[in-house]
Amino acid sequence: MTRTGTTPTNLRRALRREIPSTVGLLADEQDFAAMRRYRTFPFTDHTTYLREVEALLRALARQGGHTTVTLFDPEEYAAWCAETDTDPDLSASRSRFTAHLAATGARVTYTGQPLTTLLPELVDTAVRQATWEYATTVLATTGDCATCGKDIGKAAYERAAHLLVRLLETAGPGIHHLVCSVPAADDQLLAVLHADGTAPPEDTAGTEPAAEFTAVLAAGIALAAPGGLVLRTTAPDTPDRLHGWRLTDGTLTPLTEAEVFSAYCTDARTGEPLSPEPGVEYRAGFPLAPGPDDDWTTHH
Repeated sequence: MTRTGTTPTNLRRALRREIPSTVGLLADEQDFAAMRRYRTFPFTDHTTYLREVEALLRALARQGGHTTVTLFDPEEYAAWCAETDTDPDLSASRSRFTAHLAATGARVTYTGQPLTTLLPELVDTAVRQATWEYATTVLATTGDCATCGKDIGKAAYERAAHLLVRLLETAGPGIHHLVCSVPAADDQLLAVLHADGTAPPEDTAGTEPAAEFTAVLAAGIALAAPGGLVLRTTAPDTPDRLHGWRLTDGTLTPLTEAEVFSAYCTDARTGEPLSPEPGVEYRAGFPLAPGPDDDWTTHH
């Protein structure tokens, strides 16, 4: 007599739920068009492709397994095929590359969210990972200080962590939204951090998002790059407060109220003035309490 649930069909279904799935997604029209040069790529328009991907994700979810979605980059795919001597015009090659991305690429867990929600989340995750990788590479390759012999990248990260804790300590209660911008070789490194002012700053600084934020700030310090940091604080029954700082010589120098207003109320692309945001107070950056590493410019 066969026990219920132990027939070959049921066992295969149970096993299928144990196997994770990864779907490589062509997020935009340009990437989709690049894949159309391969004869074995079956789709002819991006809209149909996205609709079929969403149907596949729903089907995988119904099977009860764990599914992640990752960005499929055609240029990265072509480079991987060249490095591994793989024929790019085979569905098996695309499958192998997707498995490679499952281990190394940015990915988001599919929980039933529509593509209109999942796509921005996936792109944001990929940008954050690329930013993290660039910033950590900078910190790992800046070498030692000619004056004191210390590892510049490690020292810059420690300084950035101290600055973040002091910033959160001084900011006080409220929900804080921090943005750090640092010029890179051909773009801007951008990091965002959300923090609850009721939590101890050291606890916030120990989180993964804070580590990413700290790495970008540290890269700016290590490179002596002219970056900037802005803080928006939201609290009940009060207008939002905006503060700003300029990153120079390894420290955060407060912007004046006029400089903060100008930064927020000027179109970065055209230089044209923008209307102030209603219900928002533009304030000068506040000075940070002195720290043990405030002699950065002396020793690095």
